[in-house]
Amino acid sequence: MREIVAVLDFGSQYAQLIARRIRECGVYCEILPHDISRGELGQLGPKAVVLSGGPSSVMDSAHPRMDTALLEAGIPVLGICYGLQLLAKELGGELERGSAREYGPASIDIDIGNTLFEGVGRRVDVWMSHGDHVVRPPEGFEVLAHTDACPVAAMGSEERNIYGVQFHPEVVHTPRGKEILKNFLFGIAGLSGGWTMAGFIEESVRSIRSQVGDGRVICGLSGGVDSAVTAALIHRAVGEKMTAIFVDNGVLRNGEVDEIRRIFTRDYPLNLDIVDAGRLFLDNLRGVTDPEEKRKKIGNTFIDVFSAEADRIGGADYLAQGTLYPDVIESRSAKGGPSATIKSHHNVGGLPENLSFKLIEPLKELFKDEVRAVGRELGLPETLIQRQPFPGPGLAVRILGEVNEENVTILQQADLRVQEEIVKWEGYPDIWQSFAVLLPVKSVGVMGDERTYANVIAIRVVSSMDGMTADWVKVPYEILGRISTRIINEVKGVNRVVYDISSKPPSTIEWE
Repeated sequence: MREIVAVLDFGSQYAQLIARRIRECGVYCEILPHDISRGELGQLGPKAVVLSGGPSSVMDSAHPRMDTALLEAGIPVLGICYGLQLLAKELGGELERGSAREYGPASIDIDIGNTLFEGVGRRVDVWMSHGDHVVRPPEGFEVLAHTDACPVAAMGSEERNIYGVQFHPEVVHTPRGKEILKNFLFGIAGLSGGWTMAGFIEESVRSIRSQVGDGRVICGLSGGVDSAVTAALIHRAVGEKMTAIFVDNGVLRNGEVDEIRRIFTRDYPLNLDIVDAGRLFLDNLRGVTDPEEKRKKIGNTFIDVFSAEADRIGGADYLAQGTLYPDVIESRSAKGGPSATIKSHHNVGGLPENLSFKLIEPLKELFKDEVRAVGRELGLPETLIQRQPFPGPGLAVRILGEVNEENVTILQQADLRVQEEIVKWEGYPDIWQSFAVLLPVKSVGVMGDERTYANVIAIRVVSSMDGMTADWVKVPYEILGRISTRIINEVKGVNRVVYDISSKPPSTIEWE
């Protein structure tokens, strides 16, 4: 039976990073609402619980709470930052507001030898991010570490198996942080680890076969790695009972249809059905400019196309799609909680409520790098596995304003120049996404001594681990110059190119 660690999310920007670090240790974990009850958590059966950080203050009356009955359940608990402070408050410790925030690099001094800090030395470099701090731990807890500004940088009760750290062990700025997490997982919680992608595939195949039975599955292929791995995994489970449907929705990248046909008929043969529905999608998008409405329109149109194809091939009971864990997290509206909905994802929030299919989403508990690992285990070609993420709604969410044939053609051609030039750069393997965006503005220019009034293209290049956070990439000027020159000279209707230098947060990766 799979070991599970529960990460209770108090609104931290690092909650997903905590989950990733735990999974890197070979232990499966899930991110859950901070106010989950002991009974609900008990149904999941976690072997350990981690309380995330968060932007709130435990000194405020309306701070996010937890079901304190969890602390009496005998499950090992680790509180991080806000999680430490919440533990201290709920268990009777003393806190005070700091006169100044302690933010950034710091060094903690280890006061007591303990399993949590085994093998990391007596002085450890860490990353701090807090204002409030604990000045006296609860009864039965020992101070394990301190800094000059923080008297309780770590505390723990060996008897209760409850620990807390004021710093963030999950970030790379805490160099020994992963070792500290391992000490908690294996030394304190007694987990055995061993969660691998090969094991995930075996478990998923059994689950899919049981779920599908004698039914039939249609799987929406988008051209990205997520849907491709989904199709390959379900094909491994049910074979010809699955039909992979690739819909040409009129807002794909240049040459996308031919590439998908080649991959899934020659390199990795599947039961493939290609549907030309570009006219239908563009008709349904006519006059639509609101990003959320675009996603809803596209999601509904996909379902209409899938339903028609299911009828044509003799019926289907299930619809499979490549929803990932970040999609679920980012689309989830934490009702009454500290996290907010950023946008609905095509795979999550863009489906109609009266969906006639039962959903199969075998990757919805995985991060992107884990999906790529599954793809390798399944034998998918590396060229496909390493493809950059591409949004389900396609270029429609990279065209700000109305989506029509003229705008699609302009963006396809501009994006092609971006890809042709950026792939030549030695830094390309470290890029998460690189693409063009068509802006809903025009600017004055001069071409051939004549005044022009044409479109503006924005270039977006970011680095990321999982898409939850991202930094803009400092692409060399000469490469940006070549991209700009080619777009302006070769793409009719464009006379200006700009570069997006915003990170996520506060921006999102896609512009819509």
